[in-house]
Amino acid sequence: MLFFLRMRWHWIVVTTIAFLAIAGSYMLTAEPTFVASTQLVIFPQVSGSEAQRAFAEDAFIEGQLEIARSSDVVGGTVAALDLVHDPEFVDQTPSLQDRAKNWLMGFSSQPDTPSQDTAGKGASEARPQAEEERLHDWATAKLLNMMDIRRIGSSTIIEISAAASTPQKAVDIADTLAGQYIQKNIAMKANAARQYSDWLAKFIAEQQRGLAEAASALASFTSNPRDQFKLAELQSATDARRSLYENTLNQLTEAKQRITYPMSDATIVSRATLPLSKARPRSTLIAAFAAAIGLGAGFALAMIRHASDRRLVRPHQIAETCGLPFVTVLATSKRTRNGQPASFLATGTGSSSPAYSVIPGMTELSATVVGLRRKRRIVIGVVAVDPGNGASTIASELAVLSSVSGAKTLLIDAAAQKSSLSRAIAPHSASGLVDVLDNGDLIQTAALPLTPTLKFLPLGKVDAVTPAIRLSSRRTQLSFAELKKEFDTIFVDISAFSASPDANAIAPELDGVLVVASHGRTSIDDAMRVIETMRNVGAEILGAIINHAPRSMQP
Repeated sequence: MLFFLRMRWHWIVVTTIAFLAIAGSYMLTAEPTFVASTQLVIFPQVSGSEAQRAFAEDAFIEGQLEIARSSDVVGGTVAALDLVHDPEFVDQTPSLQDRAKNWLMGFSSQPDTPSQDTAGKGASEARPQAEEERLHDWATAKLLNMMDIRRIGSSTIIEISAAASTPQKAVDIADTLAGQYIQKNIAMKANAARQYSDWLAKFIAEQQRGLAEAASALASFTSNPRDQFKLAELQSATDARRSLYENTLNQLTEAKQRITYPMSDATIVSRATLPLSKARPRSTLIAAFAAAIGLGAGFALAMIRHASDRRLVRPHQIAETCGLPFVTVLATSKRTRNGQPASFLATGTGSSSPAYSVIPGMTELSATVVGLRRKRRIVIGVVAVDPGNGASTIASELAVLSSVSGAKTLLIDAAAQKSSLSRAIAPHSASGLVDVLDNGDLIQTAALPLTPTLKFLPLGKVDAVTPAIRLSSRRTQLSFAELKKEFDTIFVDISAFSASPDANAIAPELDGVLVVASHGRTSIDDAMRVIETMRNVGAEILGAIINHAPRSMQP
């Protein structure tokens, strides 16, 4: 896991930063929304047992919540605040959020109705009243989406919240909604009382006629009483009608009073106050959400990239695949010795132990090469998979460390494509490897002594055929067998495999080959192809070197 994080941390960081940048852009461009709330207390008009009252109270409050959400209350608020002419409520251009929501739901992001300008030029001229109603309905629907009504716990207090682009507008809308709800409640009660009053008036008229008839019958019977029982019956009926008439008359008086002075079932207990901060967008929540999504997406992308990445980053990738005896990791070898590979090895240097800094990992590699020398692997070629992998520098470093250990060492530049060693160590040499191939006796003068135990054979002037190709013919004046008699170790710098066929030509003539790859640049497939190709021509692959690795990979 730690290796994965070291390799792919930049994917995670970049993805997280990208999501945070998107969230930041949204927070900077999104219009702030402020929310204000007004609280009201409701007085439920219920009766009955305790359980019945609790059930009836909940039902009553739920009914009041629906009344507060009604189009009459919301439409009255739109009319009272003249929201029909407020661009925030009648602008029919869908926002970016609405477009994204509509796109996800499969709907068109264009409104079903024409734009306000088009309506103003067409429909408003022909039917101004219909256009005004349409805008009113649009503003009402918009306000319904920007408000919220809820009951606070199990109490009889309800809260009306309204959102707007400014704090004062949010306060005005919340208070107006509460006022419109109270007015609606009063109007409903007054209307109910009016209907009840009308019914009572008709009922009183009927009772008045019945009372008059009963009184007339009683008066007629009293003037000529013949049956006392009948008289008592008429008297009782007359009294009952009179009592019913008086009670109904009292109820009518009370109903008219409720019409004239109606009482609401709710009253405001806390008016809206100016919000101190915006409610949306919630910067902290959005930033945290964006960071979480960014981290998750970054991990996912990093895992996909890690699983599909065929670049060489770990030694076991090539060691297990190709069955190599060893794979060495080097921290760097591109810029050493003041920018030139082994530039300290200038012609004429007489010091037997030059002072230089060893490349991290090179000492272990040199010890491995010493072990190969004991196995009679004396002539060792160093070939890179691709140009720029650092094979020339590694060859020179191995030669230096070998000579420092006391072994007589020869470094041969056979990289015809890019003879960096010859240009750095002996740029003005008169003869080189090309000349020695024609005349073996020139080895004594062409091989430049750099230290008492180290000599360097530059490339020389290459014609049509490279020295590596000529050496593979075994018809030259230079013999590795003869060189082994004079030197304990011979290192041959070969052109990169992808740039020249020299490696396939000369590798079978050597005791072994070291393959150099670049950490994070060379693909496993390319490295495998190089190793398998050289094995097919008879070369012995001694091991591989992963160059340019991070210092954290050093043991």
